[in-house]
Amino acid sequence: MLHPSYSDLIDVVNSEVEPGEQPVVQSRYSIVIATSKRARQLIAGEDAMVPSYGKKPLSMAIEELYKSKVKIVSEEDLSEDEINS
Repeated sequence: MLHPSYSDLIDVVNSEVEPGEQPVVQSRYSIVIATSKRARQLIAGEDAMVPSYGKKPLSMAIEELYKSKVKIVSEEDLSEDEINS
């Protein structure tokens, strides 16, 4: 069993959404995409935001998301410069 579960991760990511607003994450697919993108960033050399000794990049990405160290942002919320970089 995956810990934290998909439901736990979705709840954490959507915890900062104001009542009545669209949730940031509505599916497990969004969680998978976000964690895989973050894992690729870690593999490429970005610094981890959680202790990383002996952990695989995907495990670190999941932990960062669960501890709200990284945020999922939709493309609509990014500026054009951020998308192109």
